Amino acid sequence: MRAKGISYDTGFVRDGDVSRKRFDPDVVRRELSIIRDDLHCTAVRVIGGDPERLELAATYAADLGLEVWFSPYPLELTVEETLSLFTDCAERAERLRERGAEVVFVAGAELSLMNKGFLPGDTQEARLELLLNQRDRLAERVGELSARVNDFLGHAVALIRERFGGRITYASIPLERVDWTPFDLLGVDLYRSAEVADQFAEGLRTLVAQGKPVAITEFGTAAYRDAGDRGGRVLEVVEFGEDTGAPLRLNGEYVRDEPGQATYLRELLESYDAAGVDSAFVFLFALDNFPHRPDGDPRDDLDLASPGIVKVLDDRLGDTYPDLPWEPKAAFTALAEYYRG
Repeated sequence: MRAKGISYDTGFVRDGDVSRKRFDPDVVRRELSIIRDDLHCTAVRVIGGDPERLELAATYAADLGLEVWFSPYPLELTVEETLSLFTDCAERAERLRERGAEVVFVAGAELSLMNKGFLPGDTQEARLELLLNQRDRLAERVGELSARVNDFLGHAVALIRERFGGRITYASIPLERVDWTPFDLLGVDLYRSAEVADQFAEGLRTLVAQGKPVAITEFGTAAYRDAGDRGGRVLEVVEFGEDTGAPLRLNGEYVRDEPGQATYLRELLESYDAAGVDSAFVFLFALDNFPHRPDGDPRDDLDLASPGIVKVLDDRLGDTYPDLPWEPKAAFTALAEYYRG
């Protein structure tokens, strides 16, 4: 692969609430240095909903010589709100590019599920339930959302190109059936689940055969047993607050399996390399609101469900990096070894 990447969360914004409460610029700079020096990444996808945070982290990453994938991540926004976020971020990304940084703009992620206006339903959960529970109308629903997504993306890319002179992609899901004509790279969030494992390699070859460079914008799994079999549905074991969407607890007791998470990442990276994928971004470095709580009720250990490659600590600093509030998981070491190799 040309670009060996990971996603770095600056905070998801939903209904005005930011998932990452602690956003210390010194910590951000330090973590991005670790991403370059210890994980041996050559690229970082900076994700989140706050344009100022995105620009700050992207600037630090660029100063470290990393290729920056500037990735505003709208959640529960209207079409108009999403376009406003994109145009703001496109101007920020262009300022960074004009300084000499290598910058790719990612025009959102999984818009049809994450935001309003593409499918019926006021929340992501309601929209997903609609797709899962109306399988007799699935083809019709997919056709409708695909048309809406492509209409929106065509308009969005035109607005972004007025403000940004670099390459543009979008983090899609297969059912959106994106028309990649306006884009420079084909981007897809791609997970291997037990249901599609036997078709995974052929699906990758089909993506690469379309002709444009392929970026796997999101892939990963959590550190509980058999999480990899769930593919992109690892968070189904989490109970979320109805009003806030914040994670509360696990819905049962699960067995920690950090080697399983590490193996899953390594196997998918090998698949992407073999297929000729241009870029891949592990999801993700850390999720601040999924802390590791090894003591007490096992259902409170949200880190088990986190696809982060580090364990976020609630109330102490780590041992491996004594200045930072997290500890590496086995996936951290596996990723570092693969990217270094």
